[in-house]
Amino acid sequence: MKTALTIAGSDSSGGAGIQADLKTFQALGVYGMSVITAVTVQNTQRVYDVHEIPPHIVYDQIRCLFNDIKIHAVKIGMVSSILLIETIADALNTVKPPPVVLDPVMISKSGYRLLKQNAQDALVRNLFPLSEVVTPNIHEAEALTGKDIDSMEKMKSAAHDILNMGAKRVVIKGGHLKKEIAADVLYDGVEFRELRSRRVETKNTHGTGCTFSSAIAANLAMGKNFFESATCAKDYITGAIKHSLSIGHGYGPTHHFFDLYKKAGLTVL
Repeated sequence: MKTALTIAGSDSSGGAGIQADLKTFQALGVYGMSVITAVTVQNTQRVYDVHEIPPHIVYDQIRCLFNDIKIHAVKIGMVSSILLIETIADALNTVKPPPVVLDPVMISKSGYRLLKQNAQDALVRNLFPLSEVVTPNIHEAEALTGKDIDSMEKMKSAAHDILNMGAKRVVIKGGHLKKEIAADVLYDGVEFRELRSRRVETKNTHGTGCTFSSAIAANLAMGKNFFESATCAKDYITGAIKHSLSIGHGYGPTHHFFDLYKKAGLTVL
């Protein structure tokens, strides 16, 4: 069985972070493992606090897994400090990592700064060169490039800029453009491609970025190439949003197992 490792923060509400990644891996037929970088205090309405895991524990989690288990893909999500970023890079540099998908989680949907401002340069310097794919959303791409992004052409320009920061391949997630068609830009340094789907009208989009990036990692683990992995991940996240769950008083989560529920004849009440 193919395996994937997520290195990210824990979401106590279960919709994003480590929890979303593991659900995604399982839904797509990949065995998931986790290295927890932080514990958050959050629900569907907001993030209240973040407690980082000691760096040596993060380092040892990574090393012990690679020492024992064949890992076919790695997804990196929330890392909120320079020390944690450097620790993850140090650990991965001691092994021969498989394809790494980096989701540069910077700001939560409620506006909580998850990546400290002074850590952004460290993220680019240490983790971009290790990454097969970097998957910023519009706001994250703006923060990385220092440019406003309000069109597909500007998304392509940002993808080019981010590739020049050390990433091998880039996915700019376009959902925050708020247009009728939700479009993402893929760039491998040679070719641009666009992924399009009709926008699903729902507020229940908590964890969509985590889920999409972990779906790319799962597909890479199964041997698909970059464009195939991103396309399959787009189909998966679109279905998960269509069947999203009205849980809590804020932004509910996507339904990671919508397809399995359908095959099993189960309904969400």
